[in-house]
Amino acid sequence: MAGAIASRMSFSSLKRKQPKTFTVRIVTMDAEMEFNCEMKWKGKDLFDLVCRTLGLRETWFFGLQYTIKDTVAWLKMDKKVLDHDVSKEEPVTFHFLAKFYPENAEEELVQEITQHLFFLQVKKQILDEKIYCPPEASVLLASYAVQAKYGDYDPSVHKRGFLAQEELLPKRVINLYQMTPEMWEERITAWYAEHRGRARDEAEMEYLKIAQDLEMYGVNYFAIRNKKGTELLLGVDALGLHIYDPENRLTPKISFPWNEIRNISYSDKEFTIKPLDKKIDVFKFNSSKLRVNKLILQLCIGNHDLFMRRRKADSLEVQQMKAQAREEKARKQMERQRLAREKQMREEAERTRDELERRLLQMKEEATMANEALMRSEETADLLAEKAQITEEEAKLLAQKAAEAEQEMQRIKATAIRTEEEKRLMEQKVLEAEVLALKMAEESERRAKEADQLKQDLQEAREAERRAKQKLLEIATKPTYPPMNPIPAPLPPDIPSFNLIGDSLSFDFKDTDMKRLSMEIEKEKVEYMEKSKHLQEQLNELKTEIEALKLKERETALDILHNENSDRGGGSSKHNTIKKVPESFLYFADQDSH
Repeated sequence: MAGAIASRMSFSSLKRKQPKTFTVRIVTMDAEMEFNCEMKWKGKDLFDLVCRTLGLRETWFFGLQYTIKDTVAWLKMDKKVLDHDVSKEEPVTFHFLAKFYPENAEEELVQEITQHLFFLQVKKQILDEKIYCPPEASVLLASYAVQAKYGDYDPSVHKRGFLAQEELLPKRVINLYQMTPEMWEERITAWYAEHRGRARDEAEMEYLKIAQDLEMYGVNYFAIRNKKGTELLLGVDALGLHIYDPENRLTPKISFPWNEIRNISYSDKEFTIKPLDKKIDVFKFNSSKLRVNKLILQLCIGNHDLFMRRRKADSLEVQQMKAQAREEKARKQMERQRLAREKQMREEAERTRDELERRLLQMKEEATMANEALMRSEETADLLAEKAQITEEEAKLLAQKAAEAEQEMQRIKATAIRTEEEKRLMEQKVLEAEVLALKMAEESERRAKEADQLKQDLQEAREAERRAKQKLLEIATKPTYPPMNPIPAPLPPDIPSFNLIGDSLSFDFKDTDMKRLSMEIEKEKVEYMEKSKHLQEQLNELKTEIEALKLKERETALDILHNENSDRGGGSSKHNTIKKVPESFLYFADQDSH
């Protein structure tokens, strides 16, 4: 009894010690996850758990987003999860999204998972028309998205209509032209076929490199008013703060780069931007809600911190990640080369097999034809032999008849009647008998010659039969297949060796491998520059080609603005002209928090 009471008390004590939890649903760009979180957890605890689950180390770009009263908010790292103004109905839902964007995706995004999440988010923003993309550029981006999903183009697999269910172009672009889905697919596929050999991560990075030059990429817009009450838009991005006309989100009226801002502060609803250059006037503006003010300030602080971080030496963590990424890239490149060699050898083996099968089929056909020729020769020989025998018999018969005629003539001469009439008749019969005997002798000679000719034809036919049998024998004894296990060509000495031991794969890099890889990377850079020029020419060609199909009346305000910018030569190259600038002091003061 005492033992049972002690057991119940121990169980009750254990039950009391278990922390209370609540369920959280995390929605990423391509998956959903659920976690049991403790009531005391702060935002950082949940955020770190999500990052560990995803295997993500470049955490500084991301955050957990939620919506409150039609306003976007981000989970604060130092505040309890349930202390945020979120729905208490379980599961509590957060969206794991990129909060800050890189200036140069290729240089800054190291991990493949980071690149993939950015690719999915930017692609959705372009399709949802939150980022304006010109029609010709949207076709190019779609081709890279197809390469990332389907791999290399294969005409036997990717047949007409294979993109029918894919969402690849913004609806604005589709509606702007008198083009069928088949016509769009044809143009996307033409570019898709040129991306052969690019792995998924490479295709996604090419997508981001093009997308980051779009004017609205990475910009968070907020409705504001200046001191005069004029409605404006504030844009916050990786490069600084920008002031836009509400009708023109492409070209800012004025910009404040982070390195030229001395101070940003807000009090109640009023923001103040103080430039470093004291000759430039202080810019003040008001936003609509306190919650929006806090979001603007968060984005300003985070973007400025990353701006300054990029202009310093990489931390040990980033150096380690970049070193691992380089090694992984080198390993993947070596693996792709190995697979390419294996594929080439397999294709050569298949071509050799096809050629051997073709030759075998040809030899079988030749053998069949030789057999048929032999059969025809045998039949001809038999017919000729039969005909020769008949002719010989006819010649013998004619000779016998000629002999009989000669005997008859002699008999007639011996038994001739002495009378003149009988003599005359006898002479007439003798003459007729002589003529008949002469004719019989000529016919016998002719038949004898014909019999000799038939014997000669029979001999030739038998010789043809002998040759046909000899050719058939040669075909039957000819080797059909070469050895199917050729000794593989030795690998070049500068290719690293792969040793398979049990279930493990050991891989060793050599200095020569890295030197060769560096040379290949330099070569790729030159090829990329040439390809970029070729790509721009293709974009211009596509733009010219589809211009005749454009419905001018369906152009949006952003289309018109983009065309005007293009006509003035103001291309979207905001990320191509980034320069490293010295660190400058920037102080953010939240006066409400003091």
